[in-house]
Amino acid sequence: MTEASPSSAGPTNLIQWLFDQPKRLVDYVYDDLVAVRVWPPVRKGLVVLSRPDELLPLVQVALAARAAKSLPQDPDLAFCYDMLNKVSRSFAVVIQQLPPQLRDPVCIFYLVLRALDTVEDDMAIPQDIKIPLLHTFHEKCHNREWTMDCGEKHYRRLMLNYPKVVNAFQRLEKQYQEVIQDICKRMGDGMAEFIPIEVKTVAEYEKYCHYVAGLVGIGLSDLWSASGIEGPEFAGEEVLSNHMGLFLQKTNIIRDYLEDIVEEPAPRMFWPREIWGKYADELDAFKDPKNAPAAVACLNDMVTDALKHVPYCLQYLARVRDWNIFRFCAIPQVMAIGTLGLCYGNPQVFKGVVKMRRGLTAKYMSDLVSMRDVFEIFDHWAGEIDKKAQRVQLGQKAQPRAVAVHTAEECASIRKLCHDGIATCTPRKRSAAKIVLKWYFNLMALALIAFLIIKFLDFDIFQYGPQDPPLLDDLEEL
Repeated sequence: MTEASPSSAGPTNLIQWLFDQPKRLVDYVYDDLVAVRVWPPVRKGLVVLSRPDELLPLVQVALAARAAKSLPQDPDLAFCYDMLNKVSRSFAVVIQQLPPQLRDPVCIFYLVLRALDTVEDDMAIPQDIKIPLLHTFHEKCHNREWTMDCGEKHYRRLMLNYPKVVNAFQRLEKQYQEVIQDICKRMGDGMAEFIPIEVKTVAEYEKYCHYVAGLVGIGLSDLWSASGIEGPEFAGEEVLSNHMGLFLQKTNIIRDYLEDIVEEPAPRMFWPREIWGKYADELDAFKDPKNAPAAVACLNDMVTDALKHVPYCLQYLARVRDWNIFRFCAIPQVMAIGTLGLCYGNPQVFKGVVKMRRGLTAKYMSDLVSMRDVFEIFDHWAGEIDKKAQRVQLGQKAQPRAVAVHTAEECASIRKLCHDGIATCTPRKRSAAKIVLKWYFNLMALALIAFLIIKFLDFDIFQYGPQDPPLLDDLEEL
């Protein structure tokens, strides 16, 4: 691939080009090592070292994760935050971005809805018990005695100790209680509606995602307004808030295809038949490698459908005034667009887990501080999806080509919004100290790569097979 010359670029681009050269060399060495199958622990280390700009964010996020494990003295709140760490470590870290007065309401809001979701997901609960319970689950917020043995692992513990969540809920200020209970009722009613039916149309898909995720976005907006930190216009702002939730939920549904389709005792799938029916007679056909072309074409159709929510998400984020709430809202959104960027055209979705590498996730969590950052990240991933769509348009089959054209149109719209948004943002000032620090990290990475090559070649760790780990003696010497 031809590399752009820095000679005609301005001084800023020249600095960036010079900064990129050590990283390019690291990436080249890393790719060469992967080709000869590196011992996995070393390979993981090389992934980090090949991207030195992610080292500091990884440390910062690790420290934040440790801080998230520091529990309040109140036993009920301590249980709530401990459960939050157990069921969603990433959310436990992100919630720290919020102003202190909002952390408890959002934590309890999350756990109440997680408990409701546990009831919905437990396929062992008969429908004649589950559906009435979903309709009345919001009433459990005032029942200090109610528990239920359902779910698995941490979710089972949550349900068996639900009175502790109720105790914490009842100590919240009245305006927060009203929001949480209202959203819980609306969500429970919606979940009950979809228990006995299959999601067939895109309209039903949108409706289900509204119930299980759009209402979360609406509830959070109501909490922002109830706290007084954001203005009263956020209360009742259901359109943009709903799109925020739908974008995240659709990303999860797309990414989790394999996990959901093999779920026991019976899978619950939410890919709409209106989309997947164009590519297969049965949804589980996509698991078969021989159906990979059809599976990927359907996947691209699903991703393209999710992209239509992006303009509304950007509009919502631009309205948030409080910096802490902005980061709390923006971080999951940039993770979602990044995940869709990795999923588009990727058959691995039907074989295993597709997710952003930890270093990039940490970088987004650490470095995202403004709408300019949001615009740049969305622009980057929309560009990556567009590149893949352009390649699909060169194919022979009419249906995938038509979807790819639609994908390219969605990406062009997103990129235009991002470019227009960046033009209105304050230019980012480049710190000489930061440039020097980046160079330092890059050079240190090169030195460590060279050390690893010299040190470990003697132990043959670069040539082992998947079932042939290094000798114990070699490990002891390491």
